[in-house]
Amino acid sequence: MRLASVARQLKVSRQSISRWYQDWKKGGVRGLHAAGRAGRMPRLNARQLQKVEAALKKGALFHGFTADLWTLPRVATVIEQLTGVRYHPGHVWRVLGSMKWSSQKPSQQAKERNAEQVEYWKTVRWPEIKKTLRSSGPGSSSKTSPGSASSPPSGGPGRRGAKRRS
Repeated sequence: MRLASVARQLKVSRQSISRWYQDWKKGGVRGLHAAGRAGRMPRLNARQLQKVEAALKKGALFHGFTADLWTLPRVATVIEQLTGVRYHPGHVWRVLGSMKWSSQKPSQQAKERNAEQVEYWKTVRWPEIKKTLRSSGPGSSSKTSPGSASSPPSGGPGRRGAKRRS
């Protein structure tokens, strides 16, 4: 078969087919085996991840935190306590993703929330404020030079003050 037809069937580039063919010629079927994992090996193995997940399911209060809410620094602390492996809180997000955990918003609302005041804000106050933010006079299309009452009006469209060439 031609390289182009094989590439179409496998939905890869012709260059990949050519490279695979050269690898097969040099090393047979063994030459086609994948090179292996790219990048650094994970610092936590599967058993350690299961241990961390079981600990997280017990809740933050169980681990001595003041609120039952997991934050990335708190999770990093628990991982270090359980496994001895230290992660930056920003990287903990990847560890949680590998365990199929996702970000969750608290389902509760503030105890001080007043539904009547919220409704008043949405229906009355916000529209009043929104109206006053609009400009009442001519403006400028320039992002750096806003129009003002003291600036002279611009002339009409076209070239201004140009001299005719002879």
